[in-house]
Amino acid sequence: MDFPIEQVRSRFPALNRLDHEKQILYFDGPGGTQMADYAIESMYRYIRNGMANLHGTFKTSIETDAVLDEARGWVSDLLGCKPMEVAFGANMTTLAFSIARSLSSFIAEGDEIVVTELDHRANVDPWITLAKDRGAVVKFIKLDPETYTLKLDSLNELITAKTKLVAVGMSSNVTGTVTDVKAIVKRAKEVHSLTVIDAVHAVPHLPIDIKDIGCDIFLCSAYKFFGPHVGIAVVAQSLFERLPVYKLEPAPAEIPYKLETGTQNHEGIAGVIGAIKFIEELGEGPTRRERLLSGMRSIEKYENELSDEIESFLKSLPEIRLFRAPSGPKTPTFAFTIGQQNSRKATAWLAKQYNMCVADGDFYASTMAGILGVYSVGGWIRIGLAPYNTKEEVQQFKKGLETYLEQNYKKVMF
Repeated sequence: MDFPIEQVRSRFPALNRLDHEKQILYFDGPGGTQMADYAIESMYRYIRNGMANLHGTFKTSIETDAVLDEARGWVSDLLGCKPMEVAFGANMTTLAFSIARSLSSFIAEGDEIVVTELDHRANVDPWITLAKDRGAVVKFIKLDPETYTLKLDSLNELITAKTKLVAVGMSSNVTGTVTDVKAIVKRAKEVHSLTVIDAVHAVPHLPIDIKDIGCDIFLCSAYKFFGPHVGIAVVAQSLFERLPVYKLEPAPAEIPYKLETGTQNHEGIAGVIGAIKFIEELGEGPTRRERLLSGMRSIEKYENELSDEIESFLKSLPEIRLFRAPSGPKTPTFAFTIGQQNSRKATAWLAKQYNMCVADGDFYASTMAGILGVYSVGGWIRIGLAPYNTKEEVQQFKKGLETYLEQNYKKVMF
């Protein structure tokens, strides 16, 4: 069955916006997708019907409790975990730092924490900070600068009996590399280490099964998969129940509430339900979990088709250096540079001339940016796809970039 692109696009009101009579082309999905109408409507419905705080005896409070419980159920079906393992927060970074503080009593001086050179710093710095606070040693899984993947052949030497925590990203928000996190988790389990998976960039593109991955902590953000700015942490029940969270004394001590310090963004959490409902609409099957997995497989297949064309196009341009793994699974995310030109010059030109939302910078993957030497040109240019992007938009991107090169690179060079 063909991907229902027109049906998908009808779910995103932002796609109707024009700027100077021209359509805006949203190629900034890795930085945050546009919001599905189901998510917008869910937020509005909650606000319109009366907001309240939790655990009261009156109707709006009872309804708010029900919204959060319902949202946990939707997240559990999307990710393959238990509803009681799902906690919400401001964003992935804030949740990661909160969990890092809570894990302090698990780490002693001389213990080892393993992070990677490929990841967004949100899955590096919380654990480095924890190591500094506790006198632990930080070790890095190295980046292969030729393939833009992690060097996993040295896992046995890196992850040892001294390792107490391993944090790794499931997919790079720059290169699109999908890392074999199951192999890393397997090795970590052999030495009884805790594992943290940053899946912020993976959840919008790949079917997820946390039970199959086997990690202890799984982090993602709803604004990357068609919803509002809400962070999500899934913590394995066995760990969650003994996690000594920093919280106010009267606040609930049971899971998952104990990690949700302060009043949460209730309307945003309502929006999470709508975002996942959009994914469900694309799938088939007798259960919601099966429909969500089917919907994600449909998204993945469609995005891969668009990706193949973009990858072939970028590889055909001698002026372009594409930072993308030559093989293996990848998300539809493309980072490149144009000779020695500053990347912001190109993204500003594409925005002005073609209404394209194309980003530039290091995207917080600063360790990899330094290793690959892209700071001299202001970082990467990054184009990322979402399921609402079309084949026609890909053609517009190709035309726009070719025109830019003709007017701003080739003339300068020759």
